Amino acid sequence: MSILAEERKKVIIEELNLYGKVKVLSLAERLEVSSETIRRDLDALEQIGRLKRVYGGAVKQNYAEGEPPYYQRQDINLAAKRAIGQRAAELLSDGDTVVIDTGTTMLEFARAIQGRKRLTVLTNSLPVASLLAESLNQQLFTGKVVLLGGEINTEQQSISGPLCEKMLETFHVDKAFISVGGISLSTGISDYDINESMMSIVMARVSKAVFVLADQSKIGVQAFCKITSLDAVDVIISDHEKPASWDNELESKGVTWMAVEIGEGRA
Repeated sequence: MSILAEERKKVIIEELNLYGKVKVLSLAERLEVSSETIRRDLDALEQIGRLKRVYGGAVKQNYAEGEPPYYQRQDINLAAKRAIGQRAAELLSDGDTVVIDTGTTMLEFARAIQGRKRLTVLTNSLPVASLLAESLNQQLFTGKVVLLGGEINTEQQSISGPLCEKMLETFHVDKAFISVGGISLSTGISDYDINESMMSIVMARVSKAVFVLADQSKIGVQAFCKITSLDAVDVIISDHEKPASWDNELESKGVTWMAVEIGEGRA
């Protein structure tokens, strides 16, 4: 027998606190109710500010000033981030010049970079730069790492600001790997932090190809700061298939959607 509405909502909040996200289909199966019932529960919880609805489910409500601090996000959706990062690393070629954005998914991407030769990696992420420097010392790949300079955001472990943007504009980049807070069919890719969004805008502008790394909690979400329209994006790598209703629009814009399966990344 299915449980009462208030009990369902308690289960939903508990799962959100554990995993950072919930899925409609898995909740419906677990609680023995219809998907429509779960959607109504999620809508009710969103109305009182307990979560944020996204495609296929919901995620924890964001902090009032944007995303939680970097270290509080590291373990959320970790398996998905690893699988996405592994797939992104497979798209690198010897001799590439790439720029890697900030964010916890980008750290898993950097961790997966192995076996490539003559890479030049630009980044405004302190954890990514540190990890890649150690990878160079261990000869996991060859090349160089350039840490972009500017103002440090200690909560997000990132570097941004006018100096950082100007430094990045002096380079010609083959591939930009960008982290986002949301992907919307109508408004494109977006993020929560103004300074980090400005850096992502420059990354997209100076690069020949733009790769967006986003787990399913970002699908259908419109964050505060617009980065660029989907016309400027070449590839989206996610742990979820694209919404069926997006097919025609993505095709017309020339966007390739790569869906990875959890478990493709390293444990």
